[in-house]
Amino acid sequence: MTRDTAQNPLNERYASKEMSYLFSADYKFRTWRKLWIALAEAEKELGLSITDAQIAELQASANDINYADAERREREIRHDVMSHIYAFGLHAPSAKGIIHLGATSAFVTDNTDILQMREALGIIRRRIVNLMAKLRDFAWKWRATPALAFTHFQPAQLTTVGKRATLWLHDLLLDFREVEFRLSQLALLGVKGATGTQASFLSLFDNDESKVNRLEQLVAEKVGMQRSYPVSGQTYSRKVDSQAVNVLSGFAQSASKFAYDMRLLQHLREVEEPFEAEQVGSSAMAYKRNPMRAERIDALARHLIVNALNPAFTAATQWFERTLDDSANRRIAIPEAFLAADAIALIYDNIAAGLVVHEEVIAANVRRELPFMMTENLMMEGTRRGGDRQVLHERVRIHSQAAADVLKSGAAENDLFDRIAADELFGIDRASISEMARPENYTGLSKQQTERFLIEDVDPILNAERSHIRTEAGEVRV
Repeated sequence: MTRDTAQNPLNERYASKEMSYLFSADYKFRTWRKLWIALAEAEKELGLSITDAQIAELQASANDINYADAERREREIRHDVMSHIYAFGLHAPSAKGIIHLGATSAFVTDNTDILQMREALGIIRRRIVNLMAKLRDFAWKWRATPALAFTHFQPAQLTTVGKRATLWLHDLLLDFREVEFRLSQLALLGVKGATGTQASFLSLFDNDESKVNRLEQLVAEKVGMQRSYPVSGQTYSRKVDSQAVNVLSGFAQSASKFAYDMRLLQHLREVEEPFEAEQVGSSAMAYKRNPMRAERIDALARHLIVNALNPAFTAATQWFERTLDDSANRRIAIPEAFLAADAIALIYDNIAAGLVVHEEVIAANVRRELPFMMTENLMMEGTRRGGDRQVLHERVRIHSQAAADVLKSGAAENDLFDRIAADELFGIDRASISEMARPENYTGLSKQQTERFLIEDVDPILNAERSHIRTEAGEVRV
């Protein structure tokens, strides 16, 4: 690491080496050469005067990139594509005249961008599958454990620990389907020429339209793609970038919601993220167990969600067949979006693999709030035993406010049940109230919903993706 220049924390601290490499200069320039070779091979197959020896010479130096030659040339001519054509030609002198034949710069730059995004979306897809697998196991294990459900962060009713986890999991399921769709729609720019008309290639093939069409299909197949976009300017539509980054933003939204929930749960001491044996929570308060992983997810998610505006504005401001105001922005915005999504996924995975559930705390919180949530049931039982429903409603209001005041004064236990048992108007003894006060009777269909969702919606995906699922936790580098 150099320490005297600015560095990008996404590379230094957060994202994986796998994702980082996809947006490296080495990956880019190797892909440029792969594309040039694919173009030359396809042109030869369709009858242009290109020899096997020229193709072989190109293939021999495909991965042996002479960076010094390219960088020196770029300082002279200020054009990165032409500089690498020159450098490739030094390694393949017999083929230098047919490298990039008929193409414009976007042939290598834009097609490489698509290939990068395809691979990067594949990584994110795999990360989401692993997250789903971990949350699936967690939700199943805790599917029947009663817990407080909140609206406005105020105790509302009961849910289960597992049912809440299905909310996180369902968001990921939606993200998985979005990634799948975007991957299915992704296509190459293809071989479109300077303004998208393919005029240069039509000229190369003596106005044989069928050969130009076949050339585009051959190039796509040679680099592992099924098709190219049917129309374009010099570049593919920048909406493609916006759509891809929006998928990443959607994932960031899901992860951020999970992380905020985790921070609140950790405050309640109900569920905690992993905490290492020697981890330091605070430089001043040694006792603290800060939810630093969840906080980091929220921080990175905020960056990614805001960053989704960059490709949106770029797509909105392109002129006719192309302008160059997209280039500098895309060099920053697109790699950072994928690096941030990768980092978020790794941290999320680390948390999901090591969630700590404090059942006693959850049960104590349920016991404290359940009396308030049972008041309707107690009124109905009192009415069944001969009481007046309107009178009992007023008595419940009085007793509930008194019990709440006692709790707010520092009491550890909710005495609402004792107050109602002592009120002759209800006619309900304490033992009967205790029999009614079983938390599992107030979780509705939480357990059943969880089971059905996991079996019907999640398991088919996980079964199909079993080879991509690993049990170890995602890496948190710092």
